Amino acid sequence: MAQSVVEVMEDAKGMAQENLLANGVDLTSFVTHFEWDMAKYPAKQPLVSVVDTVAKQLAQIETDLKSRMASYNTLKTNLENLERKSMGNLFTRTLSDIVSKEDFVLDSEYLITLLVIVPKQSYTQWQKTYESLSDMVVPRSTKLIAEDNEGGLFTVTLFRKVIDDFKTKAKENKFTVREYYYDEKEIKREREEMSRLLSDKKQQYQTSCVALKKGSSTFRDHKVKVTPLGSPDRPAAGQSDRERESEGEGEGPLLRWLKVNFSEAFIAWIHIKALRVFVESVLRYGLPVNFQAVLLQPKKSSTKRLREVLNSVFRHLDQVAAASILDVGTRSRNSRVSTVRSASLPRRDCPGTVLGRLL
Repeated sequence: MAQSVVEVMEDAKGMAQENLLANGVDLTSFVTHFEWDMAKYPAKQPLVSVVDTVAKQLAQIETDLKSRMASYNTLKTNLENLERKSMGNLFTRTLSDIVSKEDFVLDSEYLITLLVIVPKQSYTQWQKTYESLSDMVVPRSTKLIAEDNEGGLFTVTLFRKVIDDFKTKAKENKFTVREYYYDEKEIKREREEMSRLLSDKKQQYQTSCVALKKGSSTFRDHKVKVTPLGSPDRPAAGQSDRERESEGEGEGPLLRWLKVNFSEAFIAWIHIKALRVFVESVLRYGLPVNFQAVLLQPKKSSTKRLREVLNSVFRHLDQVAAASILDVGTRSRNSRVSTVRSASLPRRDCPGTVLGRLL
């Protein structure tokens, strides 16, 4: 969902991180001040029911995400295709934004105006020869109306009965007749389609330039801290999803939906992590429940040292597992693999490693 936010914000993707909030606060603040949401996930329910509730919620979000992003990507692709048509060379690009009604002889029973692409080095040759390439070419009827790096687009008027002969002679002289017939209705339709796609795309995302919504809570203290889960000192929650959605009126509906449901998905994800800590702690220490789960937020440079200290402090709880972890760390001190391996151990790991996996 975060990647989808980046895609939708496009040129303003630098603001994406500021728009990825959980319950109205930045992600670090939400995690370090986590408190179980009793309203969404009643603690009295069996764990399997809680997990099932989360799974159904996320499955619905994922289904909606695929549908909405598919529609957005289709719109984006159609717009890019139209834009690509207007940026090619004279042989392939659309001519609706180049030609005008005055360039053509219209509604004539006998005469027709053709468009011919002439290489730049052949401009002089074209001017000297176009009237004699076939019979019944109107004298002095050519006009240069557009050019690119390769050549120019000229008009020429002639009688309809000699079109085929003129095309053949033009090809022999390396002049290319571009198959195009002026149709005001088609040009209008193409322009309206471009305008509609641009408008639809803009409506999906409009830059609000608001990093954090008014009234949301932020916590800027990123020092090492130990915060018990469910701490009574946890600051008041941020805005509700309904409040955040109503305040995002300057944004397109897709971006608003992504922000609201990113928050929902992230909150559900952290609840699953909290569930894992609870389950693994019960399996380790048994019943009745008698343990305190905490969240540690070390500086990146202190992570390895923290693991070593935790493994040392709690080694008496499972000396075999602790010795194994310390032994692996000693033999592979300079290898990141040892850190990943110790953080991935199942039930044999010590509490410090369980917390490391949560982080």
